[in-house]
Amino acid sequence: MPDPAPQGPATCWAGWMVGEALPLWSSAGYNQPRRLYHERLTFDATPIPLPHLRLMVQARQIATFCQAELDGVFNAGSTALDCLHEVQARYWRADGQPGWVFALGPDGQPSSSVRDLYAHAFILFAHAWAYRLSADPALLKIVHKTIADVDAIFHAPCGGFWDAMPRPDGLRRQNPHMHLLEAYLALFEATTDQFYLDRAQGLVALALNRFISPRSGLLLEFFGPDWAPCKDFGQNPVEPGHLFEWSWLLTSYTTLNPTDPLATHIQTVAERLFQAGWQHGVTQNTVRDGIMDDGTLSHTSIRIWPQTELARLLACRQTNGAGNAAETDLLAHLTRTFFTTFAPKHLRGGWIDRFDALGKPAVDHMPASSLYHIYGATRAQPAATP
Repeated sequence: MPDPAPQGPATCWAGWMVGEALPLWSSAGYNQPRRLYHERLTFDATPIPLPHLRLMVQARQIATFCQAELDGVFNAGSTALDCLHEVQARYWRADGQPGWVFALGPDGQPSSSVRDLYAHAFILFAHAWAYRLSADPALLKIVHKTIADVDAIFHAPCGGFWDAMPRPDGLRRQNPHMHLLEAYLALFEATTDQFYLDRAQGLVALALNRFISPRSGLLLEFFGPDWAPCKDFGQNPVEPGHLFEWSWLLTSYTTLNPTDPLATHIQTVAERLFQAGWQHGVTQNTVRDGIMDDGTLSHTSIRIWPQTELARLLACRQTNGAGNAAETDLLAHLTRTFFTTFAPKHLRGGWIDRFDALGKPAVDHMPASSLYHIYGATRAQPAATP
């Protein structure tokens, strides 16, 4: 991969994505006989058999390859649609109960019948992009049935939803709600149906009223049943990558719904989350894995997805005129680190997903689920659709 300094970040991201990553994950990363995507590859691109094939991973890959075809950069959309049909047949109400099962086993039968909100959010997201690509109205019928299932299965007091059924614990988590918001925004963009924007508006309100600490302004990860923080101030974990992801989503929401009476306030919150994530969660131009709700750095290990969330946000800020010279420099540093550390040349479109606090690789495989994050960063780069 060429040095991003002379070429610019956009050219580097786009060239690598189209020339290496998408070809790898659409070929070695796809199980043609099963019409399903592999979850993991070895570093030499050999598929790794697993006891569980999660719905979430299938949905992310479907959405990514539909986006790539719609962007006009890679033609694997038909395979993604084939996969979606297979996923509908094998995961949706596969055990005779409402909702989508969590995972399939090697025999193609459900290996986990848990209903997981995070996975339901991503299958809605996948349907949004598949509908944009195919314009198949049958997809929207499944979307509405899935949303009804979400309301029935995961309903919880005090707003929002439980994470899973059966419930694994008594905690409430912001993360699946964040991706449900992402799905509703994608569905609104795909259909212009106010129904989805109204759903998104409710989740934005939940984030403003419950997820963000009024004391620190940081967005917390875990809560009690009534959305109270789990621990005393200074002991609640915060993920910088999610601060950047929420900042991007809130900005996207105000762009799609500029007449929201709280639009100015929401954009102010989005700006604060970005600045807080940068101030407390980025060292040596790299996003770290964790801080506490008083801003203290707690985890210096690094993963690939927070880097891409910050890269996407910085690129979008450049595009909409909110960026500055320091942000341009940070994006250049992130790009250089991505292609020298996380996606070195010898992996030919693959990646090392995480590194420990000492800077050593902390995984022995390449997870397919990262492609969704990386493609999001790539397509956001100014003047360089991938």
